[in-house]
Amino acid sequence: MKSFMNEFKEFAMRGNVMDMAIGVIIGGAFGAIITALVDNIITPIIGAICGGQDFAKLAITIGEAKIGYGAFIQAIIDFLIVAFVLFLMLKAMNKAMNAAKKSEEEAEEEPTTKECPFCKTEISIEASRCPNCTSMLNEDLQRYVEETVPAAE
Repeated sequence: MKSFMNEFKEFAMRGNVMDMAIGVIIGGAFGAIITALVDNIITPIIGAICGGQDFAKLAITIGEAKIGYGAFIQAIIDFLIVAFVLFLMLKAMNKAMNAAKKSEEEAEEEPTTKECPFCKTEISIEASRCPNCTSMLNEDLQRYVEETVPAAE
């Protein structure tokens, strides 16, 4: 029993479970905001355009059953708005993440080639001689000049 409780505790404390719980709570709060937006702003505007209709009160009666199709229309509007806002949020987040990833990749990339100053061909950054024109490069050239050319006195 103790190992079962430890296993459950380990499961419940994982980062992804906690992230999911936070997401559900924030999603519920976000849903309440969207519902308030639809109920108090968007539905009255649509109702005014449609001749003063209040969608929430639209219903038909069949026998003794009252079918509130207006509430269904309002739920569809809620869903479409939530889906659209989530789409915009995800699009913005993906754009920001891609920009951060791209700048990170650009910062990490170090040059692997350089240009030969004599023949202007691209060569390995570690080369001490150009494989095309056989010229000595950088430090080797400097050392060669110091060793072979007499110092001016």
